[in-house]
Amino acid sequence: MTTNLTTLVTALYVKIDDDWAGIARLPGRPRRLSHSELLCLAVMQTLLGYHSEARWLRDVRAHYRGMFPYVPQDAGYNKRLRAALPQVKRLIWVLAKDTDFWHDTVWICDSTPVPCGMSRPTMKQSEVAGWAGYGYCSSHSRFYWGLWLFLACTPSGMPILWALASPKLDEREVLAAMLEVDAQLVRERPGLLLITDKGFASRAFEWSLSEQGITLLRPSVKREAARPGEPMLKKVRQPIESVNDTLKGRLDLEQHGGRTCEGVAVRVAQRVLALAAVVWHNFQTGQAVSRSMTAYDH
Repeated sequence: MTTNLTTLVTALYVKIDDDWAGIARLPGRPRRLSHSELLCLAVMQTLLGYHSEARWLRDVRAHYRGMFPYVPQDAGYNKRLRAALPQVKRLIWVLAKDTDFWHDTVWICDSTPVPCGMSRPTMKQSEVAGWAGYGYCSSHSRFYWGLWLFLACTPSGMPILWALASPKLDEREVLAAMLEVDAQLVRERPGLLLITDKGFASRAFEWSLSEQGITLLRPSVKREAARPGEPMLKKVRQPIESVNDTLKGRLDLEQHGGRTCEGVAVRVAQRVLALAAVVWHNFQTGQAVSRSMTAYDH
């Protein structure tokens, strides 16, 4: 089967429509832009690299009228997309459950910066202030103002859990909260192996994970004996680095453009959804590389 952006969006539209069919509709006239079309628009915008919603909608009117007969105004699209955040989160799981990756008992977890402002006045006036904060990215040796994106995915790159948190919070606290909120997922995967970096090193944290039946695999820190399985970590850690690089390099995570809490959250969710849609479609069409986006970015 030939894979391209049109086939992905068509398959995604059908998937969303089938899933949405069992959900009760709100009273009133049907919307001119359906729920399925809205989420497909959001995925296309991300895959094609449009940071500006206004520019994206102009191009949709010029080149994609056949796929989207009705294109909303800029404010309407933004409002609908922010209101659809719960549905975006749900759809990520719907796509993940439709692959064999959902049952994987190996999760790889890491965090990556999500800058939300570059100037001091922006930081003082932004609605994200109070949630966002100053953090340090050791990978690039730089300070930034924004949030951390915590992502737990399978080795194939399929997102399972994700969360946005202040960089002032301890990484272990955030991951523990993620696992507590979605404890049912852990219970459904006995013998779950969680692979992290050195930032999650803590005896108390590792003990609490073992209480949930989770085995933590991480590199050893200074003045610590070599841990079991450490020699294989370099190869196993590569997928999460590749996923983060995809989010930042191909899906422009750091150029999300959000200015409010809801805006930042939905734009990050939009990129996680685009990643999940690509992995899902590549699985359904039997592609060799699950995270490959080459066929969908033009």
